[in-house]
Amino acid sequence: MPSAPQPAEPAGTFEPREATDAEARALASGLRLRILRLTLDAALTNKEIADELGRPPASVLHHVRTLVRTGYLRAEEPRRGARGAREIPYRATGKSWYVSSSSGSSSMLDAFLSEIRSVPEDQREMARLGLRLSEEDLEELTQRLYALLRELHDRPRDPAGRPMSLFVALHPDTSTPRREG
Repeated sequence: MPSAPQPAEPAGTFEPREATDAEARALASGLRLRILRLTLDAALTNKEIADELGRPPASVLHHVRTLVRTGYLRAEEPRRGARGAREIPYRATGKSWYVSSSSGSSSMLDAFLSEIRSVPEDQREMARLGLRLSEEDLEELTQRLYALLRELHDRPRDPAGRPMSLFVALHPDTSTPRREG
């Protein structure tokens, strides 16, 4: 018998750790990652989420329930909709930042590609760089990147600030021909 959904922890109380199987599966969906992004700053109902994603509410509800069950989303106090119907708004808990999983990289890329396609080209800032790094330099780069990301994450959110998104990928360069030595 499945366990009852656990209440989401308040934001800021999470400790970095490896994801459970259920948590990893929940993050292995680009659509679910987009739901988390949509609900980061504002609580949205299932219908509002579905409208933003251009998806049927019934299919989005499955994803919302998965995210609630695994603690990535929390249900807020129900409210009355325009026609008086009871609506439940959902908000991201911030837990995804603290949970690591090797199975989520494809879903992150899917979510990024979906989001970036909707941004006009003149509003995109992009850079691409090929590097040749020693193991020590690679370790330093990785540590500095993650330190910067943690610093930005931990800053207080400015409600009047401009909403921005950042995607960083570091990978072996496959475009350089391999030379036999």
